[in-house]
Amino acid sequence: MGKYFGTDGFRGKAGADLTAMHAFQTGRFLGWYYGREKKARIVIGKDTRRSSYMYESALAAGITASGADAYLLHVTTTPCVSYITRTEGFDCGIMISASHNPFYDNGIKLMNAEGEKMDDALQAQLEQYIDGQPAELPWAVGDEIGCTVDFYSGRNRYIGYLASLATHSFEKKKVGLDCANGSAWMIGRAVFDALGAKTSVIHAEPNGVNINLNCGSTHLESLKQFVVDNKLDVGFAFDGDADRCLAVDENGQEVNGDKIMYICAKYLRQTGNLPTNTVVTTVMSNFGLYKALDREGIAYEKTAVGDRYVYENMKANDHMIGGEQSGHIIFRKYAHTGDGLITAVMLMQIMTETNLPLSLLASGVSMYPQVLKNVRVDDKDGTLADPAVQAAVDECTARLGDNGRVLLRKSGTEPVLRVMAEAGTLDDCRANVDAIIAAMERSGHLIEVK
Repeated sequence: MGKYFGTDGFRGKAGADLTAMHAFQTGRFLGWYYGREKKARIVIGKDTRRSSYMYESALAAGITASGADAYLLHVTTTPCVSYITRTEGFDCGIMISASHNPFYDNGIKLMNAEGEKMDDALQAQLEQYIDGQPAELPWAVGDEIGCTVDFYSGRNRYIGYLASLATHSFEKKKVGLDCANGSAWMIGRAVFDALGAKTSVIHAEPNGVNINLNCGSTHLESLKQFVVDNKLDVGFAFDGDADRCLAVDENGQEVNGDKIMYICAKYLRQTGNLPTNTVVTTVMSNFGLYKALDREGIAYEKTAVGDRYVYENMKANDHMIGGEQSGHIIFRKYAHTGDGLITAVMLMQIMTETNLPLSLLASGVSMYPQVLKNVRVDDKDGTLADPAVQAAVDECTARLGDNGRVLLRKSGTEPVLRVMAEAGTLDDCRANVDAIIAAMERSGHLIEVK
């Protein structure tokens, strides 16, 4: 990760860690970089945070000051920006969002011309410019100054694309959408109405400060109650920029990303659309998912935590589905990023085609209990390499055998190690996590269990 740009863009507290000047400098650099040999075109989308409007203006000012044209999608989803970037011939795409974070945070996500997350090397050059190297870039003058273009029509093209993915009408389904007072607040209903569903929407009244507030994919309680009270067939919850989706079945029970991947991978294989017979997960997917995939004869690969790593593996190995338990699901045939609305459409397609309730479709995965503790240590790498700690991990792994697993990994943002265990019972999980932490303490690495 760079100084400013991590695995999911430049993110921080709006006006403090991430300022309007940062956005202006980002626009200046990208407008100059892509406009060195031609008139560059850069498309921008944003979520509903109050600060997103500030960053949109600053980015557009920087882009046009460097001689490029800035196309504004206005409030839209991250996957919409990705789709429009790659299908409409833009040089790059920018999404203003801090995803599932509270309103007072914000972020800038950068995409290449294929709608994929921008190359680290280019982001490193941008960071150097932000830090004053080079100290100045050429300013556009006269008729070389760029234009700001209202590109609201791009959102409608994306909505039409999503509706085209379904081969069945959803007219017999009653669907609830929790739009998190974020990017999906208009697009979500438009897609499901176009497909004929009886659509009910909650948390679709953004005011700039209520995005993700006790709603959306990180707070499913209200959607669960809404589905049960209104006798709906299914509910879908999105995060602030709608690149993730979690589901709620007809009984008000959560269907997380692991279960969604299982349902969809099984369906794709049955319909001949899983050519490598493989699902790509991160190391944090539940042990129950792997047991279910083993039973179905579907292979899987594990990557580091982060949907960018999932996508990189999928692209390199031509895999068609992958994602995270949190609901970032990538269907590579249809998108180059996680797309919560595509995930919802795919689940609806399966429910409609099989005529089975979501609860039954998800019943093939039994989630294992999990315990995760964050442990502050003196040296992350030194602790991982310590023979006593490695021996404790090996002993726990052997003890659990085929009935669970342990995982010890570094945090990418904090001086902590994450110790996780999955087993048949919570007591077994706790015992194994505590055994590994005890080995850290005996070896002198432990500072604090957070």
